[in-house]
Amino acid sequence: MTIRNYLDNTPQIDPTAYIDEQSCVIGKVKIGKDASVWPMVTIRGDVNTIEIGEKSNIQDGSVLHVTHAGEYFPDGYALTIGDEVTVGHNVVLHGCSIGNRVLVGMGAIILDGAVIEDNVLIAAGSLVSPNSRLESGYLYMGSPAKAKRKLKDKERDFLAYSAEHYKRLKDQYQQQGFDTE
Repeated sequence: MTIRNYLDNTPQIDPTAYIDEQSCVIGKVKIGKDASVWPMVTIRGDVNTIEIGEKSNIQDGSVLHVTHAGEYFPDGYALTIGDEVTVGHNVVLHGCSIGNRVLVGMGAIILDGAVIEDNVLIAAGSLVSPNSRLESGYLYMGSPAKAKRKLKDKERDFLAYSAEHYKRLKDQYQQQGFDTE
């Protein structure tokens, strides 16, 4: 794995987290307990902060980045990911805020200033426009993403199940010697 400082900023990674050797983590990044980062993921916290919560998983090929503070965006846009979040393969997250128990489907893109509340399912390939707010308890899909319907109980339960599944998977990888040390 590549874990790099940027200027005076060193990624802070909980010892229970799994960071795959083919991923790259740079700068002002904090990764929580039992989180997992899978192959070919880039997490670049060079110009703002990135936080990934407990038992969240960032799957293969995803790109996480931020926006710097400046003339056009005085505070910039940090990236925050809550607890028990599943980020599917090849997702782009840029300067957005994601609540707890969210599933972001494969190939989705979530842009600057977007706020995803808790208990949301975002369909594969969806585009969440800048400064959008996705309300808790719904399935969102499309480009731009729109609320399709309320989540069914089974779908809501699946959000936590998915996070727990990836926690077990990262535990197996670590037991096989694929860990961050």
